[in-house]
Amino acid sequence: MTRVFGDPVEVRVTGGRPAGFAWRGRRYAVRRVLEHWVTTRDWWREQEPDADEPGEREYWRVEAAAGGEPGVYELRHDTAADAWTLSRLWD
Repeated sequence: MTRVFGDPVEVRVTGGRPAGFAWRGRRYAVRRVLEHWVTTRDWWREQEPDADEPGEREYWRVEAAAGGEPGVYELRHDTAADAWTLSRLWD
């Protein structure tokens, strides 16, 4: 089952890839990157028409755990704002 979020997360990047993240007071270690892709279309500008940057969104689907059983998480990086969001969680 997939759950959709929009929660901000703090991501630790090593070698250009997410190595860990903090979400809702817990620290998760990224065990492996499952997928990575970049969207360059600026379809989201319709929600922010005054934004100066066309922006780019980078997505990372990772296997991560906070000490227990791993889960699959989708992290989104908004490069213009340099902000990370937890987009989805598979359980």
